[in-house]
Amino acid sequence: MNIEVTTKQDDFINAEAFEVLFGGAAGGGKSHGQLIDALLYALKYPKSSQILFRSTFADLEKSLIRKSRDLYPKEIASYNDSKHTWKLINGSIIDFGYIQYEKDVYQYQSAEYDVIRFDELTHFTEFEYLYMISRCRGANPYPKHIKSSTNPGGVGHTWVKKRFIDIGEPNITHKCKLSDDNPKESTRIFIPSLVQDNKFMLEYDPEYVDRLDALPEKEREALKYGNWDIFDGVYFSEFNRRIHVIEPFAIPEHWNRYITMDYGLDMFAVLFIAIDTNNKAYVYNYIHKDGLIASEAAQMLKSYMRKDKFKDIFAPTDLWATDRHTGKSTAEIFQDNGINLTQASRQRETGWLAVHEWLKVKKTRNEQTGEEILTSDMVIFNNVLPLIEYLPQIQIDEKNPNDCATEPHELTHICDALRYFCISRTNPSKPIINREKTFYDMFEVKQEHYDYGEEIQVV
Repeated sequence: MNIEVTTKQDDFINAEAFEVLFGGAAGGGKSHGQLIDALLYALKYPKSSQILFRSTFADLEKSLIRKSRDLYPKEIASYNDSKHTWKLINGSIIDFGYIQYEKDVYQYQSAEYDVIRFDELTHFTEFEYLYMISRCRGANPYPKHIKSSTNPGGVGHTWVKKRFIDIGEPNITHKCKLSDDNPKESTRIFIPSLVQDNKFMLEYDPEYVDRLDALPEKEREALKYGNWDIFDGVYFSEFNRRIHVIEPFAIPEHWNRYITMDYGLDMFAVLFIAIDTNNKAYVYNYIHKDGLIASEAAQMLKSYMRKDKFKDIFAPTDLWATDRHTGKSTAEIFQDNGINLTQASRQRETGWLAVHEWLKVKKTRNEQTGEEILTSDMVIFNNVLPLIEYLPQIQIDEKNPNDCATEPHELTHICDALRYFCISRTNPSKPIINREKTFYDMFEVKQEHYDYGEEIQVV
């Protein structure tokens, strides 16, 4: 084969890091680089195994599979349509797979691959990516890799940016923890590639750059320049970690406190929120636990409440629906366990608009310095990790721009809980009035009450 690749594709092929991310812009030759790299690896390491993922089979068939049929020589490789697998004459295999829902990863539970490849990585969730890392294994001395390619945007934009872009300079291998829960050291590299780096695209389709220039600003920044800080599709575009996430502090006792929750066997999501005297909300604690039946969830919530007093515990109206088998509703089970719930409206569009209002960024002045600063009516303690992680990942519903997407479903529970709070009626805390001491405050007054009047004894 007379294979010619770009400089960036060559860097991707020869990258030695365990985790490699390639691309960042449209037209950089990402998919072609993946297929060439997979073929070269398969030829170099006999009986090796690899898999290339897309988020749906339709995307897989229209892109990688179709391109591989044109690219891979039939003299050395044969394709099995039913198994979606290339088998080379040296015994190596290249599988094609898709992960549309998180549960799809479990079909690869017993799989072993030397190299796992994700095309359009930002179309996947972090859980899907981390789970498949555990399938990168094999009883051979071959180098193991997770090699991905992508553009900015999509449901996984935030975690991909955090994992590959925010760790440091591109084109340099960085040492990082494998995950937050796994301190084992991993190596990562981001290799950016723009359309200007792809001489083949510029030669055969020189007008492609003009078509990128015709896009709206955000799409142009993302697809032409690979800008990871600007992208479309995110529902809560106002969310900004520098503004909305703060260091925890002790909540004053006189502040009004609320609990808001979303319950299901798949996830019990709870947020604890306090409101100060200026009607600013502070999300200060959370529960995010799956597999709990209603009574277990209620008991867990009680353990978090301790002796604190809460104005309301908001929950969706469907918890008041009666189960036809038991004759009881979930709200009744919570009540039996000492938790009285308050119904919150399930109006999605109105509720999300209320969330937007609470998160809206506005300008104010620092009372001490007079400096103009950006602030919001709602902030989140930095220990409330699920909300901080999932809120910026929620996407706009493609069919209804006033609503957010309900997939991936695992992102929505904690955000729904926030929605129930924002759409409900809450009140700011009353300020403590420090009145000046009077003459009578100098004495300790003990009052004893009788049926006919009072006897006041001054000590």
